[in-house]
Amino acid sequence: MTDHQDLLARRYRVMGHHSPLFYEKPLQLVRGEGVWLWDAEGNRYLDVYNNVPHVGHCNPRVVEALSRQASTLNIHTRYLHNNIVDYLERLTGTFNDGLQMAMLTCTGSEANELALRMARFCSGGQGVIVTDFSYHGNTEAVAEIGTGFMPESRTTKRVKSFPIPDAYRPLGGLGGEALADAYADKVQQAIDEFHAEGMKVAGILVCPDFANEGLLNVPPGFLEKAVAKVRQAGGVFIADEVQAGFGRSGQHFWAHQWYDVTPDIVTMGKPMGNGHPLAGVVARPDMIEAFSKEAMYFNTFGGTPVSCAVGMAVLDVLEEDNLMQNAISTGAYVTGGLRKLQEKHELIGDVRDLGMFFGVELVTDRSSKAPAKAEARRIINLMREKGVLISTIGVHDAILKLRPPMPFQAEHADILLHALDEVLTQLAGKEVA
Repeated sequence: MTDHQDLLARRYRVMGHHSPLFYEKPLQLVRGEGVWLWDAEGNRYLDVYNNVPHVGHCNPRVVEALSRQASTLNIHTRYLHNNIVDYLERLTGTFNDGLQMAMLTCTGSEANELALRMARFCSGGQGVIVTDFSYHGNTEAVAEIGTGFMPESRTTKRVKSFPIPDAYRPLGGLGGEALADAYADKVQQAIDEFHAEGMKVAGILVCPDFANEGLLNVPPGFLEKAVAKVRQAGGVFIADEVQAGFGRSGQHFWAHQWYDVTPDIVTMGKPMGNGHPLAGVVARPDMIEAFSKEAMYFNTFGGTPVSCAVGMAVLDVLEEDNLMQNAISTGAYVTGGLRKLQEKHELIGDVRDLGMFFGVELVTDRSSKAPAKAEARRIINLMREKGVLISTIGVHDAILKLRPPMPFQAEHADILLHALDEVLTQLAGKEVA
């Protein structure tokens, strides 16, 4: 038995056989730098999937900030310390007016659970509305809203869903404002059902990029209309920015800023600490003050001086390395390359992009838009063999998910596009040049 096989067997013994692993042949990674990863055999892989190392794997400025503060002092937020105040002042400065206070956690799951608690407390309601393929974390409260694949969502009475607002497979074959209205009406239907059951609405919680749903091209006007209906019913709007936040869209620091509506609560995580467990909630001051007055919030490891030093370093690198501008320029380069592949390969039904975030919808037939799930699974494994790491998303698990670290450049995009072209050609049974 090889060391790799032995490690896998040991993992099964201590973690069980159903703890998720990427790829048919799992990777044993040992080192990372920038957009690159290395396995135990010394093979190098281009990372086109992980948004956790937002400013690059093992970014030296982030590592230095962590090490320096960890060697000086690490306490919790019941003591005064400049790091947390300096960091939160800078972080909240990236938001629209009205979102000026924050509470820090360790994970996005914790942030979403805290947001739900706050929304329910401040609204006086319990009902939460999400899409019918949502994922927002792993605690019991957020598993309850995980309609994508969480068992708790199948039995809860406090959550209702609406169809994903998908312009590629539009509801009723509609388009334009009629399609936006049709999806917003589904949100109203959820509100009405809550009221008929004697439950008040607490709010609507969505990812502004609808990433887990497939990085959707949302019908213009839908989100504004849906939020208006929820607010009219006494609920609030929670935006989950765990995947699309921190400048990934390029044009805006937060994905919700693409829309003409400001959330009442925003949650964030993963890229916030570049791999360090840092996450949080930014919300209206009146909501945080009212909630924290009655339900004291304290998190031993959320917002430590070390975590805030790391968070500040991430913001420094984003600004100093012009990574939002890179998301625009390199993002456009990748999108252009993917659209050229779409012209060449019938398997690509749709290409979606949001700065440094891309979705490639695969279909077996462009007319019927039948999802190519088996082909998608095969592609990510073939890409892994070529040294490029990607994954899949969407209701049918047939959308290639490309979400590289922000320092991703055109030279890296060329590697991605060339490998994907070869794999698509191979799947089509054509000779690879």
